[in-house]
Amino acid sequence: MKKTKKILYIDMDNVLVDFVSGIQRCDKKTQIDFKDRLDEVPGIFGKMELLNNAIKSYKELCLHFDTYILSTSPWKNETALVDKLRWVKNHLGDVTYKRLILSHHKNLNLGDFLVDDWVNNRAGEFNGELIRFGSDRFPNWVIVKEYLLKNK
Repeated sequence: MKKTKKILYIDMDNVLVDFVSGIQRCDKKTQIDFKDRLDEVPGIFGKMELLNNAIKSYKELCLHFDTYILSTSPWKNETALVDKLRWVKNHLGDVTYKRLILSHHKNLNLGDFLVDDWVNNRAGEFNGELIRFGSDRFPNWVIVKEYLLKNK
C-alpha cells in the first residue's frame, strides 16, 4: 500500500518572498501615501524578491509532501490576487499548478504543517503544526527544510 504524503502549506509573504524588497521598489511618495498600509499598494506583490533558498527548498519539499501555497490577499488591494498568481506561475510554474490558495482563514485548511511568519489570518489556529518562519527556532529555509524532511 502506498504511503500518503503529509500535507504542507507554505505562505508567500516573508516566507517565499521578501516583502520589504517590494516596498523598497516603490517610490517615496507611494511609501508616504500608503504608510502603515503598504500591503495595499497596487502592484506591490509583483515587485518582491525571492528569499534565499526559498524556491530550491519549496521544489525539494514538493517531492516529499502534498504541498500548497497558502497566502492572504489584502482585502483593499485589488491587484494582489493577480500579482500573487503571476508570481507563483513565474517562479514555481508547473510544480505548483493549481496549488495556490488565497484565504483570510488559514485555519480552515486541513493539513500537517503550515510554514508562516506570523499567526494572523488565523494561522495561529491551524490544526496542524505551525512552523514560524523567521523565528529563533526556524530562522531560514535550511533549518525549515531539514526539520520538515525529518518529520515527513
